[in-house]
Amino acid sequence: MMPYRPKEILVQEQCWQDPATHEILEKLRGVRIDTVRNADLRAAVEAGVSVPDANSRDTLILMRYPGKFVKNCQGSGAEICCGYLIVSYAWNCHLGCSYCVLQSYLSNDAMVICTNIDALLAEVEEALARSTRTLRIGTGELADSLALDSITHYSRRLIPVFASHTNGILELKTKTDQIANLEGLNHRGRTVLSWSMNSRRICDTEERRAATFDERLAAAVRCQEWGYKLGFHFDPLIHYDGWEAGYREAVEEIFRTVDPGRVAWVSLGALRFTPHLRELIQKRFPESRVPYGEFVPGHHGKLRYFRPIREEMYRKMRSWIRAAAPDVFVYLCMESGIVWERSFGERPQCTAELCQRLAVSAQRLGISD
Repeated sequence: MMPYRPKEILVQEQCWQDPATHEILEKLRGVRIDTVRNADLRAAVEAGVSVPDANSRDTLILMRYPGKFVKNCQGSGAEICCGYLIVSYAWNCHLGCSYCVLQSYLSNDAMVICTNIDALLAEVEEALARSTRTLRIGTGELADSLALDSITHYSRRLIPVFASHTNGILELKTKTDQIANLEGLNHRGRTVLSWSMNSRRICDTEERRAATFDERLAAAVRCQEWGYKLGFHFDPLIHYDGWEAGYREAVEEIFRTVDPGRVAWVSLGALRFTPHLRELIQKRFPESRVPYGEFVPGHHGKLRYFRPIREEMYRKMRSWIRAAAPDVFVYLCMESGIVWERSFGERPQCTAELCQRLAVSAQRLGISD
């Protein structure tokens, strides 16, 4: 897939003081640049950044984030949470997946990169230094972890930070094949490269601007060769006629291609969305069948498949993964204890137990010195 390139760039005035700003702009020569004098993103939007159609993603905003970078993931309110922490240095995504929650979560459609990366790195260092447990920290909540990496090169700054600590695991989660910056880094086994995967049918019809299924898998193989641990996330699982054959084929193809002994974890999560997002999908992607199915209100008011449908999907997915890779740790995202029990026949007793299981799963693959 082609790297992202905007048609216009808006630079928050104070960002001209940040080295990252100049480094990013150097890679985007020829793109029109304007300075935004207002101090926050809302002011930038009011200045005319937001456009009601998809073309607004052709606008890139460089700004300083004034708040706290290291936060709990949104799943922290669930009955059983994996204890994940997130750091966000970019917002929004140009890949245009039909079901993407960012469509309703963010108020602006433009792409945003934070240029105060030194503040983010310092905050991560502080979190790791004061923690008495292993922290799993990911960057893929508000943007794809690698979709903008050809512009920012932020991966080359984050990975060494985790390599220098014994209690941190960095996860970079992506639907791209933008991995060039990862080669040659001394990651010491403390970075997990994860791919959001789906059946080929869903990749082709609902994730059209992302890397193809085969491109993602080829990128995973390269990262494996560079010594990285791998992760795979089947989230969202989408229920459709023939889903069993599609997802079983995907699982079997993944574990025929990569070494299961390099896979730290696989997560499963069924499609969920707010009523507002459902309306947006119907409007923006009229050919999509994603918003149509047997849904009921669930956690945080989101629409979800009926529990028996979810349980069947989880049970079968886990059985296919177990058959292909018996030792790989599989867990559920944003599900209750009863769904764990009915799908897997067991459940973590609490968030702390699941956190520990995930840390052990990553560490069993070995740490380089």
